[in-house]
Amino acid sequence: MLKKITLILFLFSLVRTENIFAQEDERYVPDSNVLVQAKIKEWQNLKFGLLMHWGTYSQWGIVESWSICPEEYGWCERKMGSNPKNYNTYIKEYEDLKKTFNPKAFNPQMWAKAANAAGMKYVVFTTKHHDGFCMFDSKYTNYKVTDSGCAFSTNPKSNIAKEVFTAFRKEGMWTGAYFSKPDWHSPYYWDPQYPPRDRNVNYEPEANTEQWEKYIQFTHNQILELMSDYGKMDILWLDGGWVAKTPKATIDNWYQEQLKENANGYLKHRIVNQDIRMDELVEKVRAKQPGLLVVDRAVYGKNQNYLTPENRVPAKALPYPWESCIISGGGWSHTRNASYMSGREGVQLLVDIVAKGGNLLLNIAPTPEGEWQPGAYQLLKEYEAWMKINSEAIYNTKPIAPYKENNICLTQLNNGTTFFLYLCKENENKMPAQIIIKCHKAAKGAKVSLLGSNQNLVWQNTAEGLVVNIPESLMQHAPCSYVWTIKVSKIE
Repeated sequence: MLKKITLILFLFSLVRTENIFAQEDERYVPDSNVLVQAKIKEWQNLKFGLLMHWGTYSQWGIVESWSICPEEYGWCERKMGSNPKNYNTYIKEYEDLKKTFNPKAFNPQMWAKAANAAGMKYVVFTTKHHDGFCMFDSKYTNYKVTDSGCAFSTNPKSNIAKEVFTAFRKEGMWTGAYFSKPDWHSPYYWDPQYPPRDRNVNYEPEANTEQWEKYIQFTHNQILELMSDYGKMDILWLDGGWVAKTPKATIDNWYQEQLKENANGYLKHRIVNQDIRMDELVEKVRAKQPGLLVVDRAVYGKNQNYLTPENRVPAKALPYPWESCIISGGGWSHTRNASYMSGREGVQLLVDIVAKGGNLLLNIAPTPEGEWQPGAYQLLKEYEAWMKINSEAIYNTKPIAPYKENNICLTQLNNGTTFFLYLCKENENKMPAQIIIKCHKAAKGAKVSLLGSNQNLVWQNTAEGLVVNIPESLMQHAPCSYVWTIKVSKIE
């Protein structure tokens, strides 16, 4: 558990470093497209989604992609392969993982059914991570799962992204394509004439306009494939926020600040103007998928339709659409013998995020064989049991101040019905005789009940606030675990 917490904290610090402009209180630019505005409102009502990181790297059980990047981080230290200290040997063996990637147990219908039963309403799947390996049948590269050089290419389900999207749509869920803007395999991004320097393009785009234009077209074409050939898409979830248009003044100011902090002139994180013409790309993809939500992560502007705090929950409600993307167990990618969060942790995480007006995008990492670990299914079962009783307090709700009072979270429906969600302490299995809510009182004639029970509860407004009495029968036999929900038909 300590290792898991340490990894989460480190990943958080990394995200804060690499996404220089991504701040929790960052301004939000609404999209003027009326279809997008309507879709954002729909998305905000979904509340709960699934993220999956999966690729050839899963065979080694390592952090996705980052070990091939020439930046030094302990969490992605090169330890696999025959000679991990030799960078060129490591890269060759990493890319050769394509040859042995063969997830014969791949059955996305099982995943979709488990996710749907748990109450998840959308999926975001990694079609391509930073290493450039495509989990879809792109005609613009042979570094893909459907290439004849990949062991899985002869399988009828070899076009993995298409299989995933089809399976989840059949369960009535929205589909989203994760796509990495940087591609460390593409010769148009890491030009083989030069060694890679860091996560950025390894040449100067403004001095090599022809080469950079090839990369722009390559990126646009691959994304347009996903938006054209893979059915209805709801979300385009773009990662790699350092690939963005950056004004020269911003770069110059940043370099000066870095030089002040690093007397030796060593700059660990360069900023490079990497303009891939996002406005143009968004027009193209919305011609294929009208109303598509585009999430250009950590890039300020109208193409970031919602913001995505990573592996953290904001301390307060945020004044714009947002989702926390959170690891459920291990790391983003497959971790051998991963330890998953408990049912209590998972359910209370969802409640806390929803009460602050956000969505939870929970990451589950498939194994090299194409399965989920038992811990992932167990966690989803915990969500399923709780959501069967309490989903009314989650979907289609909005935040209401003060959002959280001690261990009680608040949500509200548009008709004024308000839910007070009591977060149980660890090993708290018996409901208290009274639940006191200080921040609100019930309106005259209001009905007060407990979700999962058809009894009307006795209540009174006092100087302390709303006092709800819990009968002995419910104290002894609570309808669910982890979070108990008081429903009040009308509050003052």
